[in-house]
Amino acid sequence: MTISEYINMQEPEREKILASIHKIITETNKKVTPRIGDMMGKEMIMYEFDGAFGYALASVKTHMSLHNIIMYGHKPLYDKYSKLLNKAKFQKGCINFKTAEQMPLDIVKEFMADSAKAAPVYLEMYKARMEKRK
Repeated sequence: MTISEYINMQEPEREKILASIHKIITETNKKVTPRIGDMMGKEMIMYEFDGAFGYALASVKTHMSLHNIIMYGHKPLYDKYSKLLNKAKFQKGCINFKTAEQMPLDIVKEFMADSAKAAPVYLEMYKARMEKRK
């Protein structure tokens, strides 16, 4: 399945918000490579950069999710956007939402731009962790 097929198979309201967030992700971090993949038993759009998982965008039965591993490891990012996107449900590394109103695109764009800026720190931690496993 292609990314376009994944987005186009959603209900119209979900299709619009997922397409908008996908565009924001690919525009704010030019290093991402999007693909359809499985995570937590669900098919979703996964975004990798420099060989590491960074983000995922999913649509499941009851909600949509924006997974962001950088937010998981960067507390200032989490703290700032859990306040700005306070109508969505924040977990450690993802944001669950049901409507576009819970994810205002101007704030999502700022969030993803800040995530891209913090990405090099995450990548260094990821590479160090992988090196220890060898």
